Amino acid sequence: MPVNIGRRELIAALGGAAAWPLGARAQQPTLPVVGYLGASSFEASAGRSLLWFKKGLGEIGYVEDRNVRIEYRWADDEYERLPSLAMELVHRRVAVLVAGGSPVALPAKAATSDIPVVFVIGLDPVEIGLVSSLNHPGGNLTGVAYLNAEVAPKRLELLHELVPTARSIALLVNTANPAAAGAEAKQLQAVADALGLHLLVVNSSNALQIEDAFAALVQDRVEALQVGVDPLFGNHINQLVALATRRKIPTIYAWREFTVAGGLVSYGSSIPDAFHQVGVYTGQILKGAKPADLPVQRPTKLRLVLNLKAAKAIGLNVPATVFARADEVIE
Repeated sequence: MPVNIGRRELIAALGGAAAWPLGARAQQPTLPVVGYLGASSFEASAGRSLLWFKKGLGEIGYVEDRNVRIEYRWADDEYERLPSLAMELVHRRVAVLVAGGSPVALPAKAATSDIPVVFVIGLDPVEIGLVSSLNHPGGNLTGVAYLNAEVAPKRLELLHELVPTARSIALLVNTANPAAAGAEAKQLQAVADALGLHLLVVNSSNALQIEDAFAALVQDRVEALQVGVDPLFGNHINQLVALATRRKIPTIYAWREFTVAGGLVSYGSSIPDAFHQVGVYTGQILKGAKPADLPVQRPTKLRLVLNLKAAKAIGLNVPATVFARADEVIE
């Protein structure tokens, strides 16, 4: 004969097991959320900067979707969107805001004075007002300031050594990132004047303008090119390398990734190392460290990378003096 058992009796008979899933869910810890603000896109960053950021974060014990969530905002090379995207992440009350690139740092700083911000930039963070000093940042910001913009004059000197007959040299910048573009142009103009070179500053703020810039370089009979430090150019490595090769313009870059992709020469510090350190700092802050107590890191290792195949493709003989100083030669 069937026995009618009420809901309370059933729960009591099961020792409260029927209520366990709800209780378990209530006890699940809330994962901390990291806001990641990028100047480009997920597709452009996933295999490069973002990969190394996650490696650094993992070394401190944080793995995405296991014990930390990462909420992304991407400007897709439209830097004017960065202030509003930064505010979106601030309104989410993320535990840490990561500013992934030079154009991102200032909008992130403007968006919050209390949420910790970890930045990576190619400029002097004290000079542009991000922190009060490198060793004691103060406030809510710290990060990594790699040397790529500061060694821009050295890149021009190297380019001149590679192509000593060139008198007209161009600098490719992105004026949507005025802090970096202005600093590089000013630094290079002084070197160009000292070397007796004519420096032409050319702007590109998107992929189409990169094509137009190279057409203008040919029209103006520019004999060599220096690509400025900007995330936009890092997102269009293959396009830039292909155009420089097709137009047979000797070109120097800041990042090794260009030379690996077939570019002639690069000189600068490591982007993977910089984003790895940003991941480490982000993890340390999640564990309770204060940005004010974490000194801004300044990578001091600079690498000169040559691609001899690229030199041959444009008919350039690499001087022995440059070849002897190369840290890496791609053949």
